[in-house]
Amino acid sequence: MKLPRLPRRKVLKAALAFGVLGAAGSVVAVVRSRGYEVPEGVRKKLVGLEAWQYVVVQHLARRVCAADEPGVVTPDETDVAGFVDAYVANMAPRMRRDLGRFFGVIEQLAPAGLGMSSRFTRLDARDQDRVLASLESSSSDLLRGGFEGLKALLFMGYYRDARTWSLIGYDGPRVEARP
Repeated sequence: MKLPRLPRRKVLKAALAFGVLGAAGSVVAVVRSRGYEVPEGVRKKLVGLEAWQYVVVQHLARRVCAADEPGVVTPDETDVAGFVDAYVANMAPRMRRDLGRFFGVIEQLAPAGLGMSSRFTRLDARDQDRVLASLESSSSDLLRGGFEGLKALLFMGYYRDARTWSLIGYDGPRVEARP
């Protein structure tokens, strides 16, 4: 079977269009990956996350581990993002890469999938909750599983702090006295 020959002009137009789209996508990616404010002291200590990922984790923790009542220790006070940074540093490179990509999906693609024009970290709390609810109830096993794993990681970071134990009725580890 002989393949039809495409006119050179159509091929050049298509190549040019793909080139313009690729360049535009790169510009959008660069612009949308700026503006993440991380204190210099924290930025220098990061071992597993990039600065933008750290900010995404902070925002995720604030929503996933949000207190139901005032006066409860916050995810920022328990440094959930710092815990996640250290945890990620010890992950296998492939898992670290996949988690980083999932942060990108949450930050950029998940809001767009709901018709939102802003990235996750710039949304208000209500819209962030909508994005997370969409991941939690997604028809994609991969997105649902990724969200559940991320939620578990955030809770590990939050509930490792003794100030949070009373919230779940845990009064700490028991140590038997030796005779």
